[in-house]
This record gives sequence, structure tokens and C-alpha cells, in this order.
Amino acid sequence: MFEFRFRTSRAAEARDITNDVAGFVKGKEGGLVHIYTPHTTCGIMINENADPDVARDIIEGFDRIAPEAYPYWHKEGNSHAHIKAVMVGCSVTVPISKGRMLLGTWQGIFLMEFDGPRERKVTVTIV
Repeated sequence: MFEFRFRTSRAAEARDITNDVAGFVKGKEGGLVHIYTPHTTCGIMINENADPDVARDIIEGFDRIAPEAYPYWHKEGNSHAHIKAVMVGCSVTVPISKGRMLLGTWQGIFLMEFDGPRERKVTVTIV
């Protein structure tokens, strides 16, 4: 098991962590790599990492679904971030073979920040 720490720089961002995870997996044997974050206002997702406009569109889509300016009950002021994190989820699992992840050609792994900037923790485990 390995733990990464990332500092996000914006209120909402898609941080590509594919190379970080790939570096941990390189040369290791096992069937799966599990990537998890223990936070409630960010998430982990797999999506296209070839065109940065895709991540931008995803963030803007989430903003339309759960806008920040809405009269939520939660008084901390970040309910929009909690809702978006629930939609993304807190983990992904990727098969590995011969020490590398079996991601699709255009796929990448992203830490999705919805309540930044903050320091975030990501745990990577090979099963």
C-alpha cells in the first residue's frame, strides 16, 4: 500500500494522477490496483485524459447539476461539493498485468476536487 498527498490549487479541478499511480504499479505483480480517497468533497474517476476540454466539460456539467449557489441545508457551504463527490465516487479499481495498468488508450485516473484548494490523500493498494 502507498499513500500520495496532493495539493489542489482551485475550487474545482481534475488532477491527472495516472502517472503517479503507474509509477507505483510499475514492476509489481497482482491482479488489481485500487485507488481510494478518504475525503467527502473530492473523488476519484477514470475518464479521457487526451483532451483537457473533457475534464473541463465534466466539471461544468457537475456545476449545472449541483450549483454552489443553492439554498442547501448543510450550513458549512460546501453541499455542492459533497453531491459532486457522491456522483464521482471515492475509488476506482484497474486491472494490472506485467507491472502496468490495463487502462484504455484514452483513459486516465483523476482526483476530482470540488472543495479546494486543499491537501488531499490518495491510497493505492495492489490486490
